[in-house]
Amino acid sequence: MKKAVLLFLVFCGTTLMAQDWQPSWEVATKTSETTNKPILLVFSGSDWCAPCIKLDRDIWSTQVFQAFAKDHLVLYKADFPRRKANQLPEPLATQNKQLAAQLNAKGYFPLVVMLSTKKEVLGQTAYLNISPEEYTNKLKAMAANE
Repeated sequence: MKKAVLLFLVFCGTTLMAQDWQPSWEVATKTSETTNKPILLVFSGSDWCAPCIKLDRDIWSTQVFQAFAKDHLVLYKADFPRRKANQLPEPLATQNKQLAAQLNAKGYFPLVVMLSTKKEVLGQTAYLNISPEEYTNKLKAMAANE
């Protein structure tokens, strides 16, 4: 029983720690402007795109990335789920489609875009089979262009 409670607390703590993603593009852009931090915009297919799922598991959920992001980035995930149970509310889905039309016209998934506080593209990448430290260093280099 103690192990179950401990595992539950660890799971909740990890889940809460990983919840730095902004709820909407509007909130992300306002937060970027007020904090003077670049935006990390991720185009994801959270329930169908294997590289998107790997990126979430191997990079976004790591302490290395989260420690960097907490102090240096505003995070927004433009998700495009396919399963009916995972569908986004219509305003959010429409917003993500508009973002994709502007910044992901070729429809790449996952596409990771670093944007300045003025919403200028600083760099792009995708899922890379590298360590969280290496991936975070790539993001740091993009953010340094701010």
